Amino acid sequence: MRILVVTSQFPIAGEPTRGRPILQTVRELAQLAEVRVLSPVARYPRWARPRSYLYQAPVAAETSRGIDVEFASYPALPMLSRPFNGWLCARALLEQARAFKPDLILSWWLYPDAFGALKVARKLGVPLVAGARGSDIRVRDTISRRLTTPVVRQAERLLVVSADLGRLAEREYGANPSRIRVIANGCDADTFRLRPRSDARRQCGIRDESELVLYVGRLVQEKGLRELIEAMKALRKSRPQAELVLVGDGPMREELEARAAASAQGLRLVGAQPATQVAQWMAACNLLALPSYSEGHPNVLVEALACGRPVVSTPVGGVPEVVDESCSLLVPPRDAGALTNALAATLERDWDELALSQRFSRSWHDVARETLAACEEARIGYRTNRM
Repeated sequence: MRILVVTSQFPIAGEPTRGRPILQTVRELAQLAEVRVLSPVARYPRWARPRSYLYQAPVAAETSRGIDVEFASYPALPMLSRPFNGWLCARALLEQARAFKPDLILSWWLYPDAFGALKVARKLGVPLVAGARGSDIRVRDTISRRLTTPVVRQAERLLVVSADLGRLAEREYGANPSRIRVIANGCDADTFRLRPRSDARRQCGIRDESELVLYVGRLVQEKGLRELIEAMKALRKSRPQAELVLVGDGPMREELEARAAASAQGLRLVGAQPATQVAQWMAACNLLALPSYSEGHPNVLVEALACGRPVVSTPVGGVPEVVDESCSLLVPPRDAGALTNALAATLERDWDELALSQRFSRSWHDVARETLAACEEARIGYRTNRM
């Protein structure tokens, strides 16, 4: 099967760690089918680039870990062009998609990527399989919801990373439940695994006596970072050895760097890191914190557990499908006080690291096989409906 993957959630010059779960899925999928990645990139005028958009112009084509990737850029303006971005995306994709002659288009990120991919698929007479990651289906404004709805309803298969997202697609978008497939993320067990904390701390430059809280992800308010900073400040009054390391990048970087400049904060930013270094930080920490306001299926929790580390998070989205009381403490989002108490309780508890590390055995190859099966179903169903 010739599969054209359309997604903006893929590594790009400004964000080399962007879309890591999709990259890992596609890399395995390419072992099972003929795959080409076509990544649409919104091109903003320099004066109008959103702060959350770390843009660097991509080369026309490149190879990312053995995967052929082409980029298709389209003009955009913040907010103003949003109602039209799906059509602009489709126009940018069409010729490169036609040249590949796909049997099926697989598109992660519902709008504008999958919206544009749906238009292209209809022109080429091939089925579309759409994938929702979380925030792309948890849209709040009326325009975005209206533009996302046709993708959710018309895709031959809708892939979601958690059962919670599947229920949301049915309830709020009228998705056909028979077309929804829950395909949870995998974990690279060769990279994320149990290893001695002392060795990892030596590699990361962390003191043995430190009580290290780790955050891994984009530096955005919706991840609960302001509450986490506030909770750590309170925690350090009774546990002065507690410190926080943030791994990642994003629009809050300058604000957080200013906070980190005050040594009393016990805060350190190390920027975006490759997976091997993320695993090193996970091995070095006492716990991983992810106090998000919303989530899909946060792979960072799976990876932390694979490294034998407990987590503190919030019971939002697919988080309760990943963790339970045997490996985590969950607190309400936006509650810095509850977060402080949970961090302290997690640091106090004696965790069975081996048991934590053995909770998951799901590989990215498993994810790719299930994804391919959904694509095969979609292809058969599309042919049947056209007869």
